[in-house]
Amino acid sequence: MATRVILDVDTGSDDAVAVATALRCPDLDVLAICTVWGNLDVEDTTENTLRLVDKLGRAEVPVYKGCGTAMVKYLYPRGAVDTGRSSKVVDENGNELHIHYKRLSGLENPVEKKEEPIDAVTFYVQFLRAQTEKVTLIPVGPLTNLGEALSIAPDIADKIEKIVIMGGGDKVANISPSAEANIWHDPEAAEIVQQCGAPVLWIPLDATLSCALNRKDCAELRATGTWAADFAATLCEERIEFESKSVGGDKDNSSIHDALAVCSVIDESVLTEVEDAHVHIALNGYNEGETIIDRRCIPDKFNCRFAVKASHDKFLAMLCEYLGRSE
Repeated sequence: MATRVILDVDTGSDDAVAVATALRCPDLDVLAICTVWGNLDVEDTTENTLRLVDKLGRAEVPVYKGCGTAMVKYLYPRGAVDTGRSSKVVDENGNELHIHYKRLSGLENPVEKKEEPIDAVTFYVQFLRAQTEKVTLIPVGPLTNLGEALSIAPDIADKIEKIVIMGGGDKVANISPSAEANIWHDPEAAEIVQQCGAPVLWIPLDATLSCALNRKDCAELRATGTWAADFAATLCEERIEFESKSVGGDKDNSSIHDALAVCSVIDESVLTEVEDAHVHIALNGYNEGETIIDRRCIPDKFNCRFAVKASHDKFLAMLCEYLGRSE
């Protein structure tokens, strides 16, 4: 029986690969897709999602537009660390590069499909309360929608099989010296989700960076010959170009973070090292948004599982298998 899942995305390049993988996998029953702000404004993440779902021939999958900003963070000045990294990244011809374009390559044309008439938070509360079977949630953007829903209706945690979060990091960060972007953008929501009582599996930067894809991998993916695979390969190549220009040196790969979360739900053996851990989220100060793992010799009771490494070869093989399925 296919695993029943709800995706929560801020589509975004790696989110798009995650959505396409989920919709192409026969072992996942995608019940709905919720959108949230993050990589882009929620209007753009929603439009990208609608266009992608339609392009993949899955217009029957409902898309619920969610929150446009964090629960608390931007209500007042917090003195949070300046993330910097604001300078433009350009190619040899002076063209500005982005890791998440407002309208993703391959999704330039509008579609008739529209978001559902209720918002994502209302959907979570109403839908999960009505379920007799538990549902797996895969949030791969800021956790605002779920944080709001669990604040309104904490009882819905009982209807959740597990929550697979792409976010956080132990030895790795990206938006500040200690935090990953999804969690930094809404740390209060992340803490609410982490402590809700449902099983949580973290897919942090430590794991996603360990299975980054390179240009050769993109060529292998594209060689499967489908639109979905070509679309994913193009987005990956755009990410590699952006990161190589941004970081400099000989960088020739990019982590497709969100797709690893989806693949871990399909087959958790793609994760080669997973720890039991006790995690809280730092809510303010210099380490705001950090996923703090209790590293004492006698830690507090474990409250989640935290992936550390993943298999590059298995991850690539899964993307080729599912995105390469005949359309």
